Amino acid sequence: MSVVHDQDTPPEAGPPPRLLDLGLRVAGGVVVVLAGVLTGVLELLLATVRVGGQLIGVSVLVAVGANIALSWFAHEAVGRRWAVALPAVPWFALMAVAAIRTTEGDLLLAGDNWVGLAMIVAGAMTFAVMGFRQILAPPPTLLG
Repeated sequence: MSVVHDQDTPPEAGPPPRLLDLGLRVAGGVVVVLAGVLTGVLELLLATVRVGGQLIGVSVLVAVGANIALSWFAHEAVGRRWAVALPAVPWFALMAVAAIRTTEGDLLLAGDNWVGLAMIVAGAMTFAVMGFRQILAPPPTLLG
């Protein structure tokens, strides 16, 4: 004896799966870009933190940790290898703007601030390594 499901039921209503997937990928990309800007601002604020009058390198650690997390999340959310550029581009742009003196004389990252320079180098290297790892990763295999 076989069991036959009732075939008179209409298909489930809702957006097509491909459209939903595309919408989630775009939303993930927007979140990653905004997170790249947010972490860049946080790192710039932490670049001048002092303890006992001496600069501490907490922003360097935050830059490395945040950029690893952002790179991983970008790849997972967007599903493309190039997605590491989504948080990296606004982060680099923010660091470049922070190193330019305004007409009023304000400067966020001075050349004599070793923490700021180390933060830029460490953050850039982190994005480079994470991007390189994505390029060298083997393509995903489809089961089935």
